[in-house]
Amino acid sequence: MTDKTMTEDAVTDIRESADGESGSGAATVVYPAKRVITMNPANPFAEAVAVRDGRVLAVGTVSEVRSWERPGEKFTIDTRFENKILLPGFIEAHSHVMAGGMWEMPYVGFFDRRDPNGQVWTGCGKFEDVEQRLIEADREMTERGDDSGEILLAWGLDPIYFEGDRVTRHHLDRVSDTRPIFVYHASGHLATVNTPMLERAQITAEATTPGVSLGPDGQPDGELQEPPAMNLAREAFGKFRSNLAAPGAMQNYAREARNAGHTLVVDLGTSQLIVPEQMERWQASTAQDDFPCRAMVALSSMMGGPSNLEDLAAFGETLKDQETDKLRFGVVKLLLDGSIQGFTARISWPYYYDAPEGHPGNGQWLIPPDQFADIFGAFHRAGLTVHTHCNGDQATEVFVRAVEKVLAESPRPDHRHTVQHCQLTTKAQYKRMAALGMCANIFSNHIFYWGDQHRDITVGPERARGMDACATALREGVSFSIHSDAPITPLGHLHTAWCAVNRLTASGKVLGEEECISVMDALHAITLGAAWQLKLDHDMGSIESGKLADFAVLEEDPLEIDPVRLKDIAVWGTVLGGVPQPAGT
Repeated sequence: MTDKTMTEDAVTDIRESADGESGSGAATVVYPAKRVITMNPANPFAEAVAVRDGRVLAVGTVSEVRSWERPGEKFTIDTRFENKILLPGFIEAHSHVMAGGMWEMPYVGFFDRRDPNGQVWTGCGKFEDVEQRLIEADREMTERGDDSGEILLAWGLDPIYFEGDRVTRHHLDRVSDTRPIFVYHASGHLATVNTPMLERAQITAEATTPGVSLGPDGQPDGELQEPPAMNLAREAFGKFRSNLAAPGAMQNYAREARNAGHTLVVDLGTSQLIVPEQMERWQASTAQDDFPCRAMVALSSMMGGPSNLEDLAAFGETLKDQETDKLRFGVVKLLLDGSIQGFTARISWPYYYDAPEGHPGNGQWLIPPDQFADIFGAFHRAGLTVHTHCNGDQATEVFVRAVEKVLAESPRPDHRHTVQHCQLTTKAQYKRMAALGMCANIFSNHIFYWGDQHRDITVGPERARGMDACATALREGVSFSIHSDAPITPLGHLHTAWCAVNRLTASGKVLGEEECISVMDALHAITLGAAWQLKLDHDMGSIESGKLADFAVLEEDPLEIDPVRLKDIAVWGTVLGGVPQPAGT
């Protein structure tokens, strides 16, 4: 048989084979590449991959994989990747579907940002830029006939970059003193509203909900810290959340993932799976032939549902029965603390380095520590893997102690409970995590986006150098992945890997050189490391016989270029179940 390029008929054969409808005889496609980086230590590099029925048939030299050809079978050589690099599809184990719905609202973040359609939104480098963008949005609302009482929503605000580190109702009143305004912060843990919004929501100094910030006059200053406080602006927050579930949000989420080389994204705790309409939306979206990614959706106790934890845990167990090829379940998301740059994370003594005036000194507990072990235990006993948001080391301590306590009462091997963000986790905590079989998902992007601010404002130079400690996790034997937390930072694992390898801040300074890891270790974190903590390593995370034929396709070899250029490698797209998915389509 002679090599040939792909024809339309052959593409059809591949798509039918990937869908399990190949008819007479299985179709096999061989993808030669400049190099295949498999992440399988027994067979780390190869020349080609053979794909059949959506899975990897063989990996090796071209002649080795072609040796699988049998008389009467459809067997095609597709040379489109012969000058490209194939890796296992990237796995984003901590992101949110709202990354696809945020673009229904104006972006007012500090950094330039590209939306799923390719449009670049210029960053707002000072508050005056935020103000001008909101004024333009207000004008557009008026021109299209929106009543002055219609709420203006925006997202991405990052006050820590501005002089004074705060944005209050007085700043937003300069935009409008009649239209209610609700602006979601980049961290996802705070919002700032203007005076008309405070009045409409009847938020006063007498509010007993934690997180309602008060100004020097003793009145609410417009900053609402964490979900309980944001929920006081119920109408605005509800409308904001409904925008995140707008038609096309899930498709945008998957397209953005595909464009960055991801074949699996985890929506970690934003979907209300207990609501039938939300589940139906996920099932319908992922069932579409043009949905270009796989999704895993976490159950969250923060999203409502049965008040009885045992019932909610039992519901989580039933989700496994509803899995499909593109839709997976099995993890639970809990939140213990808040945001470091928002000064709501729980950190140990000596607490915050340069907290804003009037700050209480430490952050907020989103679950009372004395209740956490009981909540966690319900999901543990149900056989679910619990992923818990722990930005500060005090939060990590509560989670680790809960795992120690519950495991002593209800032993369970191979649980893979995971500390999410894991930003200030100490060496001693990593040692205990390793002994307990816990995993870490480390928010490496913080080094670039907020590293300078962590060094100079939030936690000080010493602790900032040890933040997001991938090298410590590696040394102590904790299996880890790294993540973007999109839309908090842009979805894209070449950037998260670049951060873990180089630890360069936005100002170009290295923050904690001793915590830098190798490119290969970073690639492991975004492929097999992520698959392991999600209990999907039997199916994905490496390119080897029997696993799903899910690949990231790169224009350059990440192991051959200068590591400082890692984030700049162009992504051709992905292969999902053997079917090529070009970026931008």
